[in-house]
Amino acid sequence: MPEPSTYIVTGGAGFVGSNCCAALSRARPDAQIICIDDFRVGSFRNLIEAYERHELGPVSCEVVAQDWTYLLTLIGHKPVGIVHMAAITDTTVEDQAQMLDDNAGPAWDGLLEAVLEAGHTLVYASSAATYGTPPHAAEQKPFPLSAAGKPDNIYGFSKWVMENSHRRVQQYDANASIVGLRFFNVFGPGESNKGAMASMAYKLAQQMLAGTAPRLFTPGDQARDQVYVDDVVDCVLAGLGLGDVKTPTPGVYNLGSGKPTTFNQLTDAVREGLGLEPTDLPTEYFEMPASVRRFYQDFTLADMSETERGLGFIPRHDPVQTIEAYAAYLKRHHT
Repeated sequence: MPEPSTYIVTGGAGFVGSNCCAALSRARPDAQIICIDDFRVGSFRNLIEAYERHELGPVSCEVVAQDWTYLLTLIGHKPVGIVHMAAITDTTVEDQAQMLDDNAGPAWDGLLEAVLEAGHTLVYASSAATYGTPPHAAEQKPFPLSAAGKPDNIYGFSKWVMENSHRRVQQYDANASIVGLRFFNVFGPGESNKGAMASMAYKLAQQMLAGTAPRLFTPGDQARDQVYVDDVVDCVLAGLGLGDVKTPTPGVYNLGSGKPTTFNQLTDAVREGLGLEPTDLPTEYFEMPASVRRFYQDFTLADMSETERGLGFIPRHDPVQTIEAYAAYLKRHHT
């Protein structure tokens, strides 16, 4: 199959999407890069920041201000690389019908059909929320792919339904070039417009930059798999066949750092990156509300072995070291 000369990124003005647009412009300067975003959550500032950070100069991709379903009118029968990041990602949304329709409804099925018919390459964002709280969490062991399927919220369930549609398509055509990536906790430049959905690293840095002591659920040893956005983007490109493996194996994969980071470690790394002393703005601990406790994940950790085998991808960034560098980046750009 010839390599696509056009790449389309849905949700391309969002956090991960904007970084994907910039990375594609760098990796394929001869290709047409199209960003589709309705700008309800995304921002033009994300694209500017991403292109500047990758030293690409002004934004060069085409930008289409439309709902992501506009993608279906653009793709024809020539090979196209598609990065599907558009979705409702706010885990506090309780409208189950809206979440399922936007993330996993008829338009998603239509995209899968188009990929099959025209031989497109598709990489889409799933989520570690598909795991819910598997027994591996209590055992503090990596989450294997097979442990998913019992999400704790409608967001995770919508991503599981997306994966189910993908699996049905893959059973019909095992060679369909479709890769789903279960994002764990992504952090890094470009998330300033995410609001409540921004990473803990970002939120804690903003609190401390404002002179406010960080606040954590006691005792702070809860751990999450924190993965840097540049690793996420590299894995997306690997799924497109732009990594070391030119013919990636289709399927669903974990996308994390493969390392657990406690919130105490994260807070200390942010404090260090901001140039604060260990005794500056000491952490305040408080009890977790019962309403949060019901669905709270004390531990997440991606088993990255299948990702390495199928996509040839290995994360490059150590979470603690990169959180420290990210905090320093946020301090330099703080207004």
